[in-house]
Amino acid sequence: MKNWAFVSDFDGTISKKDFYWVVIEKYFPEGQELFRKWKAGEMKDIEFLSTVFSSIDQGEQQIIEDIWQIPIDSHIPEFIKMIQNNGGDFYILSAGTDYYIYHILEKYDIKGVTVLSNEGYYQDGNVHMNIDPGHRHFSERYGIDKSKVIQDLKEEYETVHFAGDSEPDSHPAVYADLTFAKDALKDILKEKNIPFIPVTAFEEVEAELQRKGFLPHD
Repeated sequence: MKNWAFVSDFDGTISKKDFYWVVIEKYFPEGQELFRKWKAGEMKDIEFLSTVFSSIDQGEQQIIEDIWQIPIDSHIPEFIKMIQNNGGDFYILSAGTDYYIYHILEKYDIKGVTVLSNEGYYQDGNVHMNIDPGHRHFSERYGIDKSKVIQDLKEEYETVHFAGDSEPDSHPAVYADLTFAKDALKDILKEKNIPFIPVTAFEEVEAELQRKGFLPHD
C-alpha cells in the first residue's frame, strides 16, 4: 500500500474562480438564469455545465487564453511540489472538465499530478464533455462520483486527505482522513456533522499538514 495522497477539487479550491463564471460573464449572459435554475435543483450539474461550456463560440486559442486568465491560489505550485517531495501523490478531482485543468497545469509548469475529471475536448468553437455512463466512477448528477474516487484511493493509500469548497465536495469528505474546507463547504459539513479543518488558502493547509507531521517545518 502506498503512503499518502492529497486530493483537491479544482474550481473554487485551486482556482479562485469557476470556469463556468468566466464563460457566463464573457460569452453567455443567459447562463445567469441557468445558474439560478441549477441552484434551485431544476438542472443536474452536468446539464448546467454542458450547456454553458457549449455556448462559447470562440476559436480554441481564445478559449485557452481565457483559461489562462483564471486566477489560482498563488501557493499551489509550491504546495504540490512539497507534497510530492515528501512521499505524497497529488490528485485533482473535479466535477468540471479536465480540458481547462490541463491548460492551467501547463501554464504553471505543474508536473506529476493525476487529474480525475470529466473528459473535455474542443470542437467547433466550444468545449464539450465526454461522459461515459459505463465508467466505474460515473455519476448521473455530476458526471464523476467524487466519493467513489476517494473510496478507491483509500484502497491504494494508507492516508488520503481532501480539499474542497462546495456541495459536490461534501460527499467525498465523508471518506477522507482529513478534509480541508473552504467557503460554502464549511457550512455544509457543519450541518452534516462531518469533521473538517476550515481554511481559506493552501498556505493554511500546508501549516496544518506540517503540524500533523506529513510535511516538514521550514
